[in-house]
Amino acid sequence: QVHLVESGGGLVQAGGSLRLSCAASGGTFGTYTVGWFRQAPGKERECITSISWSGGSTYYADSMKGRFTISRDNAKNTVYLQMNSLKPEDTAVYYCAAAITGPLQTGVGQYDYWGQGTQVTVSS
Repeated sequence: QVHLVESGGGLVQAGGSLRLSCAASGGTFGTYTVGWFRQAPGKERECITSISWSGGSTYYADSMKGRFTISRDNAKNTVYLQMNSLKPEDTAVYYCAAAITGPLQTGVGQYDYWGQGTQVTVSS
């Protein structure tokens, strides 16, 4: 069983930056694909980025390219999401998730473990 805890969310002005962290305990985190998802009120949860177990491969949704960067430190069992040039439409609850099998999963149903989420609010 893997337990994921997100942190780093908060309130930021448009154009600002935040770095989210996803800390894992249990399981063999270093072997899992990890994704960041977000869910805004009234919208479906969407995958915004994911990273392979080694960190060698990454996926970004088109609207995140150039603004968000995912990285991981397997020695610390932690995955990071650096978010720059934030926009009001980035406001959502952000979740990290871990998938036991498969590279760079993007579907909600493809992930086995989920964190509780952290709120990101971007003011205009």
